Amino acid sequence: MRKSIYLVVAVLTVIATLVGGCGQTANDDFKVGLVTDVGRVNDRSFNQSAWEGVQQVGEELGAEVKYIETTDAKDYADNIAQFVDEGYDVVVTVGYALGDATMAAALANPDIDFIGVDQTITDGPDNYVGLIFNEDQAGYLAGVVAASLSTTGTIAGVFGTDLIPAVYKFKEGYEAGALSVNPDINIISTYHPGEISQAFTDPEWGAATAAQAVDQGADVVFAAGGMTGNGALEEVATHPGLYCIGVDSDQWETVEGAQPCLVCSAMKMITPGVVDLVTAAKEGNMPSGNYVGEAGLSSFHDFDSQISDELKATLEEISTGFANGTLTTGVE
Repeated sequence: MRKSIYLVVAVLTVIATLVGGCGQTANDDFKVGLVTDVGRVNDRSFNQSAWEGVQQVGEELGAEVKYIETTDAKDYADNIAQFVDEGYDVVVTVGYALGDATMAAALANPDIDFIGVDQTITDGPDNYVGLIFNEDQAGYLAGVVAASLSTTGTIAGVFGTDLIPAVYKFKEGYEAGALSVNPDINIISTYHPGEISQAFTDPEWGAATAAQAVDQGADVVFAAGGMTGNGALEEVATHPGLYCIGVDSDQWETVEGAQPCLVCSAMKMITPGVVDLVTAAKEGNMPSGNYVGEAGLSSFHDFDSQISDELKATLEEISTGFANGTLTTGVE
């Protein structure tokens, strides 16, 4: 009798072990880490959008998620290595500047999937995908809005460094879009003069630069520069009757201080792009090379009534042209 009880207990133990093991192979052991570019994870722009994507994956897949904030560019490789050493399945790195460190880590760790936001990949390994966007198209649409709303004939742009291709494309697209509406429009475009480590974390410079543009007659200001750009938006908001345009995410939701002027944002759909790629990695079919995410304008929120039906139709027509390839921005 006692042997029979022991036998039943043993069988039940084996069954429980097998069932438990099957459950653990799903989501409990799936770990996703994110390394920010210089700046904070809650920058209300670029880093935050990527982190929100990772958090969404955590909720939908039951994954363990964690981030590391980079405060100095020399720490890129070390920060990535922390997730490698801790056995993470996917590492998301945010920003063009992390490209070299991410490539090196991907080559050295073929069993880990790497997703580089704003990192264009050439001849990379199969476990490395770059999430890139047509920033020039979103910038072009922003320029059309700016030129259409301007009554002074002067608009402005406050940008991070031109060392970052995405920022360059936002600026060039913005100017091209504005010129398509008004070939004589005056555009005041200013890049941050500092290094990459400073260009996106300087809201004081952003505010001062926006104020200078306003003094020169700009009545619409596009800001594309992380926390630096946020400073510009919040400065424009202190001038009643002026418009500002945000970047990367729908900054109506993230920069409350800019709402008095924020007509729309030139968006890169970073959050859904990260979700799609991490989910694909979990399913074992993550693409390699470059994955082009969506880009476009946010809604107009409280300014919707100030946007004419004609302008809305023009923006829709332009977006359709970009989508089907019949229209280009002219930006290399």
